[in-house]
Amino acid sequence: MSLSDAIPALLVLADGTAYHGWSFGAMGTTVGEVVFNTGMTGYQEVLTDPSYTGQIVIFTYPELGNTGVNPEDEESIKPHVKGAIARNICHKPSNWRSTQSLPDYLKQHHIPGIFGIDTRALTRKIRMYGAMNGGISTSILDESELLELVQAAPNMTGLNLVREVTTPEVYEWSEATTEVWEFNPESVAKIGEKFTVVALDFGVKRNILRRLASYGCRVIVVPANTPAAEILKYNPDGIFLSNGPGDPAAVTEGISTVKALLESQKPMFGICMGHQILGHALGAETFKLKFGHRGLNQPAGLQQRVEITSQNHSFAIDPDSLPSAVVEVSHLNLNDRTVAGVRHKSLPVFSVQYHPEASPGPHDADYLFEQFVLEMQTARQTAIA
Repeated sequence: MSLSDAIPALLVLADGTAYHGWSFGAMGTTVGEVVFNTGMTGYQEVLTDPSYTGQIVIFTYPELGNTGVNPEDEESIKPHVKGAIARNICHKPSNWRSTQSLPDYLKQHHIPGIFGIDTRALTRKIRMYGAMNGGISTSILDESELLELVQAAPNMTGLNLVREVTTPEVYEWSEATTEVWEFNPESVAKIGEKFTVVALDFGVKRNILRRLASYGCRVIVVPANTPAAEILKYNPDGIFLSNGPGDPAAVTEGISTVKALLESQKPMFGICMGHQILGHALGAETFKLKFGHRGLNQPAGLQQRVEITSQNHSFAIDPDSLPSAVVEVSHLNLNDRTVAGVRHKSLPVFSVQYHPEASPGPHDADYLFEQFVLEMQTARQTAIA
């Protein structure tokens, strides 16, 4: 598509900064928190990750859409971003797995995008001043008019967005990672027992469920507001706390549920939002990062080992609020020393701020799923003894 055929679009940030570009995706107006993702691949997984609910994503990789989209790479039932920002857009993808172009995919799901702007300058601005609300529009091209809409939108702090993405009903997940994509076959093969895991859905990604299933788990996914008593009726071997969007401190039902589940002393594993909610349940507090961590190459570790991890979050656990008598820090983000993992000192309970299922991203941390299974195995053997 030539620029002579392109439809003008406008991006305005909450501080009044404006960027003029061209539309890709749906027509109309959208407002959300503007954040950036530094990954060089995996744009479809980003778009369909429920943790991006309420956000407009800047893709720092300059060329977007080259491989199109396909049903197999979706991390949920639909894209959850409010909008997309790119430097260049490919309208005619070239990939044997592609079934649709990225612009057509966003049109189908009514998500506006803007391209043709200086995404490097925009990303540097977000890094300097922090994530802020912004708006993309093809129908409002007056900067002051769009700014009014942006400034009237709520900030991410205090927002409970989990209720927008959690499953409305209980379902069972059985699909494992397909053989052609299995990257840890030896560890998967040596798990002989089957374990029942109840996954508390704060906005879970499909690849997390696939990894649990690959490690021999029967996975029962329940809504985020499911009481602890209902969860325990399934007699689970372990409990999983999923990723999700918004401010974890606002997910008060989930925090109360996890507090009650801790009393069962069952193995528990949390990822991202699940990590933050577990922190709250243990007595810690969370705070909002300046611009968050969103990319595929975040180093995490503590002693003698570094994992390159996939991350996507705005909030982090305050290390000074952690009850040191009960919980210890297991991982730090090695870029900024924020808490990237915690472990209970006496219970088989742990969590990480990053995504060991890595869709997209490196597989350094896949061992955490095996660790969760081994905790369930130990708990079962102890109960039998």
